[in-house]
Amino acid sequence: MASRVEQFQTLVARQPANELFRFSLAQALVSESRGEEAVPQFAFCIAKKPDWMMAHILLGKLQLQLGRRAEARREFEAALRLAVDQHHEDPERELRALLADL
Repeated sequence: MASRVEQFQTLVARQPANELFRFSLAQALVSESRGEEAVPQFAFCIAKKPDWMMAHILLGKLQLQLGRRAEARREFEAALRLAVDQHHEDPERELRALLADL
């Protein structure tokens, strides 16, 4: 049986422009402690859909795990703007706390 990473890698290979497959691949990579490989997948999603708040949040958290505080801050700030613009109060609170800790 193929792993989730392998399943989504196959889907991405078939449809490389599909941001949902790439988002799922990124999450699967993170769950297998392969965060470095997930970064470009999340970045692809954000490039294709700059208003995708969750992609910014997850990339920011991943950058933080990888010790890249400046990159994490940039993603959290972008996500916070989106949370405010899109009226998502819970993510807004979480992002303000994350930024305060940076």
